[in-house]
Amino acid sequence: MTEDSVLSIAQQTVVTILTVSAPVLIVGLVVGLVFSIFQTMTSIQEPTLAFVPKIVSVMLALLIFGPFMLGTMMSFISNLYSEIPFYVIPEI
Repeated sequence: MTEDSVLSIAQQTVVTILTVSAPVLIVGLVVGLVFSIFQTMTSIQEPTLAFVPKIVSVMLALLIFGPFMLGTMMSFISNLYSEIPFYVIPEI
């Protein structure tokens, strides 16, 4: 296993993590921003007001984007498992 293959696996891992987590994080960010703007406009100082809508929106995002996230992870893992012989057996 060379340094290039280790760096390639690390790069694929980071890209996969960002791809899988991005939809849920973006939904949580947008909902939190919308409720923060709403709280600012109405002068409501309740910190727990944005908590419940963020939780609900993240759960809905997991339901909606779950198959995509699972497919991406399974593709990455199956690709990684199929390349194990190339990593273990040194090239001659």
